[in-house]
Amino acid sequence: MDVQSFFDFVAASPSAFHACREACRQLAAAGYTPLNEFEAWTVKPGGKYYVTRNASSVIAFRVPETGLAPFQIVASHSDSPVFKLKPKVEESRLDHYVRLNVEKYGGMIMSTWLDRPLSIAGRVLVKMDGHVQTMMVDLARDAVLIPNMPIHFNRDMNDGFKFDPQVDLLPLYGDAASAGGLEAEIARQCGVEKEDVVASDLFLYNRMPGTRWGAEGEFISCPRIDDLECAFTSLMAFIRAEKHGNTAVYALFDNEEVGSRTKQGADSSFLTDVLFRLCGALGADDAETRQMIAASFMVSADNAHAVHPNHPEKYDADNRTWMNEGVVIKHNANQAYTTDAVSDAVFTCICEKAGVPVQHFSNLSNLAGGSTLGNIANTHVSINTVDIGLAQLAMHSSYETAGAKDLTYMTDALRKFYETTIRFRMDGMFTLA
Repeated sequence: MDVQSFFDFVAASPSAFHACREACRQLAAAGYTPLNEFEAWTVKPGGKYYVTRNASSVIAFRVPETGLAPFQIVASHSDSPVFKLKPKVEESRLDHYVRLNVEKYGGMIMSTWLDRPLSIAGRVLVKMDGHVQTMMVDLARDAVLIPNMPIHFNRDMNDGFKFDPQVDLLPLYGDAASAGGLEAEIARQCGVEKEDVVASDLFLYNRMPGTRWGAEGEFISCPRIDDLECAFTSLMAFIRAEKHGNTAVYALFDNEEVGSRTKQGADSSFLTDVLFRLCGALGADDAETRQMIAASFMVSADNAHAVHPNHPEKYDADNRTWMNEGVVIKHNANQAYTTDAVSDAVFTCICEKAGVPVQHFSNLSNLAGGSTLGNIANTHVSINTVDIGLAQLAMHSSYETAGAKDLTYMTDALRKFYETTIRFRMDGMFTLA
């Protein structure tokens, strides 16, 4: 897998809205037809389609020539921890500065956002030609910066300083003369007057480009590796996979970083709605649709923690993972990850067929870990599901690190997943063809 292609995907995805748009652009280029949730669907055997919700989530599917068949789904997420601009964004209590009023979105490592060039991207709703429509915005320049306090005024900075997001993390936009400038710049980019901008969802993003580094270029670093790495590799696998016996599905959900409880998140009806409407368009009744769903399989693809070189004691000695050593299958006894023996076996066998190495991750028993979208989506579409990812460092930093080889490993594993027909013969028994 070309590393630069991944960097290009990240650069084109400064917000979840842009990530969805870029995925749709590549799907359309590969011959996928857009569907509209607000209209009736015509779906044909052999057809390729995609549908968006909220302009930040997308589900694409490819119907086999034989028509109705179980689903093989890979789900990832489009969002990352970030700062969101508040509706009244300019904070100008200081006469000489214009700061932006922001709040945290998700659980980021706050210190990594300081002293680096940041820009602003997202969507705005504008009045145009007698209606209100969505437009994407990306300032695409070094627009703001969050400055650190000098050590001279904060001697505790290196002793576990606790940041106050409302005090320490407001970005500097300009001097006093720049008041009103951000609203004007956004309106200009949309080609409208300031008063025609009705509402917005805008976010800061890290402007630093991706880079490949290490003794032999074995590492990659860029913003939003979690979870654009899985979003990208699963998209490449989905587009490139040869047709097979099951219905291939690519799902990219928004809002995983804040619990997925939105109309476009994994805890919504989006996936259920798409699968039921797809089956209905192919002539299936309710019982046949539920039969197809029960026989389906999902891969929840969200990155995993690589052993930190300075803190190996934080990782289980027997269930730890490393960058550039293959796909990670994630386990948790309390089902924060959905992997069980059946889904582990299915995906391990597929990786063996693909020639892709597999690693297994489990947290220390005395340390609480994270979760992901797999177990949330399963409450709506209850099917065998495995949680996987790629090993990375500095998860939820504004600039993260992963292994260059793992891009190829994940793409190859997921392509083989899409090209393999999984058939469950009875509960706990399956064949791969």
